[in-house]
Amino acid sequence: MSPTLQPPKSPLSGGLSESPLIRGARGGVLPYGETLTTRARRNRHNPTPAERKLWFEILRGKRLKGLKFTRQKPLDNYIVDFYCAELMLAIEIDGDTHARQRAYDEIRTRRLNTLGVEVIRYTNSDVLNNLEGVYQDLCNRISAKKLP
Repeated sequence: MSPTLQPPKSPLSGGLSESPLIRGARGGVLPYGETLTTRARRNRHNPTPAERKLWFEILRGKRLKGLKFTRQKPLDNYIVDFYCAELMLAIEIDGDTHARQRAYDEIRTRRLNTLGVEVIRYTNSDVLNNLEGVYQDLCNRISAKKLP
């Protein structure tokens, strides 16, 4: 008796052992580590004050130029704070710990860049104390990009 072939299970069911893929807006395929989804979900439930402020005051509900952003998005072997698939743009908010891990952040940014993802970084202080400046900078950077 020959074995019957079963279709692979959905990555959401936990049945897929390979890295799932995210299709980028420009047709690119972005891998992500499946084990990161649980951590990303936990991060979404416990945002930093700066993440909460940027999300609720600027990014949530397509408030920034009608673009959809997601929070705590797994990309490759990393979780980015905010991600816009349409622009393949990640926004990172760096807390105090990032001062001690600059080399890691540079490697991470270069890897995401090779996948076609642009990374923009702001500090907690920028977001908490100069949200208008962050908003203007984001608007300028997005306007400079060509929408697909």
